[in-house]
Amino acid sequence: MTTALLLCDLQNDFLHPNGAYARGGMANADCASVVPAIKPLVDLMRARGDWIVSTHFTLVPMKGGEPFISPHLLKTRPFLRRGDFLPGGWGHALVDGLGPADIAVEKVAFSAFYMSRLEWALTRAGVRRLLVSGIVTNGGVASTVRDAHVREFEVTLLSDACAAFDRGTHETAVNALRSVARVATVAEIIAENPF
Repeated sequence: MTTALLLCDLQNDFLHPNGAYARGGMANADCASVVPAIKPLVDLMRARGDWIVSTHFTLVPMKGGEPFISPHLLKTRPFLRRGDFLPGGWGHALVDGLGPADIAVEKVAFSAFYMSRLEWALTRAGVRRLLVSGIVTNGGVASTVRDAHVREFEVTLLSDACAAFDRGTHETAVNALRSVARVATVAEIIAENPF
């Protein structure tokens, strides 16, 4: 069965010290720790020739360049501005050290499957098994894992390669996903090689 590592929203604007979230005072050590946690599996899967797929939260620019930002997001993230999460921009890109991804998918909502080409691309690549890492566990990761389950992908949530803005929220989300996904650590998956 063909496997892909799905990197959810591990982008500069979320994680880099010069990104939008750091500028807005929302830098988070738990979220930043996901990159070094997932790196050994990225390297292994790349060496094996498996698929590396990244999803990229996107603020689509409208006329004049200002981004479409949903009211609920603007209320909780008032620091977001023109140029943040801009398609093709530095902040939109996968963080250094994990790329390049074999497939990169823009997303406009929590789930990477919502109004995107992710399912089409995974199907074309023959992928039926997903190993999921990313931020935030209770948002984009949870929504994507649930949507993958509904689409009958075999899903493993990498519990130590996901994070939320606080550990309690992360742990609650991981436990809630056990009904739709296997939960494992990066080390456990590496030990299963070949998987």
